[in-house]
Amino acid sequence: MSITRRDFLNGVSIGIVAGLTPIEFLNASSSSTYYPPSLTGIRGNHPGSFEKAHQLGREGRTFPIDDLSIEEKYDLVVVGAGISGLAAARFYQKKYGKKSKILILDNHDDFGGHAKRNEFTINGKQIIAYGGTESLQSPKSLYSENALGLLKDISVDIDELGRCFNRSFYPKLGLSRGVFFDKETFGQDKMVAGDPGRTVADDIAPKELNGKSIHDFINDFPLSAKDKEDLITLHEKKINYLPGMNETQCVEYLSKTSYRNYLLKNVKLSEKAVLYFQARSNDFFAYGLESVPALDARILALPGFDGLPIPPLSPEEAAELNDPYIYHFPDGNASLARLLVRKMIPQVAPGKTMKDIVLAKFDYSKLDIPGNNVRLRLNSTVVTVKDPHGDVQIGYMDKNGKLHRIQANHSIMAGYNMMIPHIVKEMPQDQKAALAKNVKLSTIYSKVIIRNWQAFAKLGVHEIYTPKMPYTRVKLDYPVNIGGYSHSQNPNEPICLHMVSVPISSDTTQDLRTKARVARYKLLTTPFDELEKDIRNQLQRMFGSVGFNHKKDILGITINRWAHGYSYFENSLYDDENEAEKTIETARMPLGNVTIANSDSGWEALSHTAIDMAYRAVSELTKKA
Repeated sequence: MSITRRDFLNGVSIGIVAGLTPIEFLNASSSSTYYPPSLTGIRGNHPGSFEKAHQLGREGRTFPIDDLSIEEKYDLVVVGAGISGLAAARFYQKKYGKKSKILILDNHDDFGGHAKRNEFTINGKQIIAYGGTESLQSPKSLYSENALGLLKDISVDIDELGRCFNRSFYPKLGLSRGVFFDKETFGQDKMVAGDPGRTVADDIAPKELNGKSIHDFINDFPLSAKDKEDLITLHEKKINYLPGMNETQCVEYLSKTSYRNYLLKNVKLSEKAVLYFQARSNDFFAYGLESVPALDARILALPGFDGLPIPPLSPEEAAELNDPYIYHFPDGNASLARLLVRKMIPQVAPGKTMKDIVLAKFDYSKLDIPGNNVRLRLNSTVVTVKDPHGDVQIGYMDKNGKLHRIQANHSIMAGYNMMIPHIVKEMPQDQKAALAKNVKLSTIYSKVIIRNWQAFAKLGVHEIYTPKMPYTRVKLDYPVNIGGYSHSQNPNEPICLHMVSVPISSDTTQDLRTKARVARYKLLTTPFDELEKDIRNQLQRMFGSVGFNHKKDILGITINRWAHGYSYFENSLYDDENEAEKTIETARMPLGNVTIANSDSGWEALSHTAIDMAYRAVSELTKKA
């Protein structure tokens, strides 16, 4: 696979597939060559998926449809083909019958929303990867009956899925987690293996971490003797860093103090020592320690709380921390999206089980067939939804920029909630204001195919945390064997690296929503070449000492750019709890025959929340006379 043949679309590069340029690819929607998962380059919020929406939001443009004829009529039109939108369509079928006429519209060139599938072919072998939401988070603890019922409906067996995950694969090879310290921040480039710490949503069993003692691990850091001593004390000793405060006072203080400030002001760590923790929250929260309430840092298993008189984690928080993170398809939760699509549009792919979905070849030309009860239309940006109390009128722009008008008895808005005020103009102002507060957080999930993973084996690591480099998490692919698909079995074979970057600043003078907006702009205006350069530079610095050469060892790159990534969720540093709950309820109120789904409406970036919000949105619809 080559990543050097590129075309450019709006100044951002996108990989060429099957000899097609991106424009030709998008225009080949009825052809068997149309297969988005195999595209490399910029994916996620790819060029062509957001420009029309920006005309609504940034430019205030309107798209009148009254003079257009109604081209199609449906029982339900769903806006957004992510997990929530697809689940809503399936729940609608359950409520109103399989003969219901349903159209699902999405502005991207693929379905699944953040549940994105990436595929590579290396020397005839297929490597499947996840470009977004990666696994079922604590399904036995956190999933509602409705969410579990949907999984059963589409043939997902949670226990069997867990058994397909070889949890001991990397530990049995003697590999551990490590930390890479960069020269610019810590004085030298240095890899330290043997991290003994747990992580939230951990796929490695606590007894198989292959970690050193805290003392030996931290003493290998490129820090001063005093900083290392203070870090060891923080991890090993139960100290009450809030003397004189009772339980209520401790909880209040920790809720309104960032973990960064707690470490600086109460634990008395130096600025340099605190930098070690800076990006520990990035993958789970999508922002750094300066925006993490100290009380929430406990969810990440971060130290400094064992000596405080505070209550234990809630059952939900404990589940996220302690439940094994092993319910994973090779393409992450893209398999849920594929299972839902196949359930409603059987012609699109063969098979009936969760195992055969993994290698099932999807025929995208079958997604939007006239006469089918369920149709899924990609590259279609909804710009207008009006008359919510009658026959709902929907206007959308196709990939060629043509405006279309369709009609539905019901419509479910399952896309980014912050876009809804710009689309549904008749919505009350207080609801528009509430929806606008869900400012999503940006993330980058880059998938990098490397020739082999001998460098990891030589350094004794399978996953690396970097406090101050662009990619704060670099890990070998999850070891999953399912449905005839197998992961890389030894260090001599190609493998997919999962790399996570959160392009948000650590500015302490801006609130979280402001930082999220700045990060989004930065991400959308950064070309592929610069993002690729970050990947190559970082991997070379991390593994060059043991023979890695990015020029020959990197075989493919897909950058899943999520400018609108994680849903905003309540943060006690910036939000009042009671006010936030009112905002959430106001934002998702039904408006006649239009209701609102997506995980955004639950203010959580989780797949089971997306499913629950879909169920609620369908339940709020009333049968029209």
